[in-house]
Amino acid sequence: MANGGDAYTAFIARYPGYLDTERLDQLRATEYRRLDEHGGVYLDYTGGSLYAESQLQRHLDLLRDGIFGNPHSANPTSAAMTGHVERTRGLVLRYFHASGDYYLVFTQNASAALKLVGESFPFAPGGRFLAAFDNHNSANGIREFARAKGASIAYAPLTSPGLRLDLARLDKLLDEADPARENLFVFPAQSNFSGVRHPLDLVANARRRGWRVLLDAAAFVPTNPLDLTDVKPDFVSLSFYKMFGYPTGVGALLIRRSAFPVLKRPWFAGGTVNFASVQGQAHMLSPSEAAFEDGTLNYLAIPAVETGLEYIQSIGIETIHRRVHCLTGWLLEQFMSLRHENGRAMVRIYGPAANQDRGGTVTFNLYDPHGHLLDYRRVEELAGQEGISLRTGCFCNPGAGETAEGLTEEDMRAAQQLGDGISLLSFSQMMQSDGRNKSAGAIRASLGIASNFADVERFLNFIAGFRNQTRLTIGEVTFDIDSCRVIRDGS
Repeated sequence: MANGGDAYTAFIARYPGYLDTERLDQLRATEYRRLDEHGGVYLDYTGGSLYAESQLQRHLDLLRDGIFGNPHSANPTSAAMTGHVERTRGLVLRYFHASGDYYLVFTQNASAALKLVGESFPFAPGGRFLAAFDNHNSANGIREFARAKGASIAYAPLTSPGLRLDLARLDKLLDEADPARENLFVFPAQSNFSGVRHPLDLVANARRRGWRVLLDAAAFVPTNPLDLTDVKPDFVSLSFYKMFGYPTGVGALLIRRSAFPVLKRPWFAGGTVNFASVQGQAHMLSPSEAAFEDGTLNYLAIPAVETGLEYIQSIGIETIHRRVHCLTGWLLEQFMSLRHENGRAMVRIYGPAANQDRGGTVTFNLYDPHGHLLDYRRVEELAGQEGISLRTGCFCNPGAGETAEGLTEEDMRAAQQLGDGISLLSFSQMMQSDGRNKSAGAIRASLGIASNFADVERFLNFIAGFRNQTRLTIGEVTFDIDSCRVIRDGS
């Protein structure tokens, strides 16, 4: 790797389009100045984006100057809040070019949006549920609704090592649908594990063959435009904090109007009904998105979504996309060049090692000069000591992880035999026993709106510090991970 100014010169020569994103450097110095003031490097944008200072200020001004009540009323304070909620709803629909063709349901997050579809979809014997290996667990969980209602369940596998959908196998699985039944296909527009962007023309392909399509867009929309006049899934799930950091606790489910009558809610709640009776034991659901907005919305937070979207629009999603593309390409190229003195590769990338059709999520593991896996937990711990925020573990994405590391069905069955004793830690230890040298987790670095070249260079210098290191020389980890949660000694 080049050093100092030579590295930046080499980077610009390789990715001159980075210079067109100068606007983001100005925002880094103002809206995100806390990053440099604290000396931190934030590389967990797939986990959650960072908010700009102006987003907080605008929201604070709104709350400080207004009087807002629960929107489920016609009194002045409720009406004022209803105006903000509905204006935000309209802006979100326009942002995704969905006005007129979609309903927008506010949810707690993308997981809640996925659950709404799963519990309301009319699975039945003869129908099918098809999921990608690359799905987040919140999408995988829909299979339990399908199983309970007697539908068939199948998974579309990934190719290795690129972790892209096996399109030939997927094509055969799509052919298995009975168009006379209701069938659901769910896949992510972009993997939260590997950064792979799956082809969006799969939506039209599947719909032509008798499938309803649920597109998980949570990892895609923070750095990519999504035009729902072009791509027309039946359902779309997303979380706004992944787009612009604030607010948390607000996501969305977009439901195509033509698919809306298909969903059958298994219960009703406050705010979802036009009529309900105790004595008559009857209810009538609202005919629009209100039928899915259970109870009271997070109404004080929803106006912050409007602020966040307007902030993104002021920058331009294409500018954010270009910057992340340039930085990701450089990171991948430098990773591929890292070698121990004996010539062995230091880094194993899970997913595409090239920058085409992928986003700014890079998942990898480090290996010592003898080809032995370094403990990703210890790498995260050492990164934290340097002020670098990474994410490690399973990322709630078991199918991609199993494919990436070559974990087999036999490995999974052996783990299940541990019974209640199974955890990420015990499974990781099992995969390192008996000469397996397999990992049950990995390291994930992800780039986003406030990332710059200095962040990537500092991270690369940190990773280069593992040259010629072994598990013994880097030391033992001082915390455990149980069920994808960090457990620290409280003493």
